[in-house]
Amino acid sequence: MSVENTSMTTEYDYSFFYEYNETCPPDDLSSVKDFKQVFLTPLYSLVFILGFIGNALVVCVLVKHRNQSNLTDICLFNLALSDLLFIFTLPFYSHYVRVSRWIFGDFMCRLISGSHQTGFFSSIFFMVVMTLDRYMIIVHAHRVARYRTMRAAIILTVFVWMLSLFVSLPDFIFTEAMKNDSDSQRFECDYPQNSTVWERYDLFTVNVLGLVIPLLVMVGCYSRIIPTLVTMRTTKKHRIVKLIICIVVVFFLLWAPYNISRFLKFLQDRNIIPSDHTWYKNVRMSITVTEAFAYTHCCLNPIIYAFVGQKFMRRALQLLKKLVPGYSRGLSDSSFRRSSVMSRSSEVTSTNVM
Repeated sequence: MSVENTSMTTEYDYSFFYEYNETCPPDDLSSVKDFKQVFLTPLYSLVFILGFIGNALVVCVLVKHRNQSNLTDICLFNLALSDLLFIFTLPFYSHYVRVSRWIFGDFMCRLISGSHQTGFFSSIFFMVVMTLDRYMIIVHAHRVARYRTMRAAIILTVFVWMLSLFVSLPDFIFTEAMKNDSDSQRFECDYPQNSTVWERYDLFTVNVLGLVIPLLVMVGCYSRIIPTLVTMRTTKKHRIVKLIICIVVVFFLLWAPYNISRFLKFLQDRNIIPSDHTWYKNVRMSITVTEAFAYTHCCLNPIIYAFVGQKFMRRALQLLKKLVPGYSRGLSDSSFRRSSVMSRSSEVTSTNVM
């Protein structure tokens, strides 16, 4: 982060975990800062509440039925844990946005930044694993069925978490709580000053590992899965095809705008593209908005990957029936049994896809 003239205030873009060089007067960016305080704080709170409820329910259901778990269930369990790790960091950044300073100290700066990145990457990586698992079990079922063992699932889970931790290590090691250049009483949580190496590293990992590669895997695998499903004799194939398309579209629509906005900002900071005051402010505003909507993906994961599956939905209803008296009073035992019988015919397909 560079030091500007004394008549200018360095505005810290605390939402994006990397520094930038200020080229705009503070008046031009004050509206962006005010928008963050008004927009991000309640949205982070909403994402935290909805994400915690949905992912915690996924964890509870899968723990309760752990003796019946397969590779898909283990991936769902770890995906929910990844999202929980991610959303637990949001209250800290919500406070950071609201007061415009980091008050939690250097250790928490490193821990929260690293946990945030670990939760982000592990969530993406487990979605990729689930996509590859669907592809193998549907397109090459006769070859891989015997390899989908509990031991293989545990090894794969450990590998994904270690990979996520490794990619996020710079945030654990190099981020720090440091004084603001213009206000010695105000601390920021960021990479060290003038650390362009880690700025580029962060941009590369988030764009390539967090968007480009996962999207290519999803498109490639699902383009093979859909024709195979269409030829299957199941009444649920149209619902499953629509669900697959929904998974790819939602992932792209939520994450692509954020990554594109960050890349545009990187080009601005390197003077590769024009950076007049209006364009500069608009790009930073777009990062704020697109980042907030991208973070809502952790709320949608339980709906997309878990609650749409009939087997999982049946288990969730049974758990809620025990935990919340009167929750399923409107569901008669006969209707619940009838729904269970109807879903058994497609349970194998639903399990493989979900």
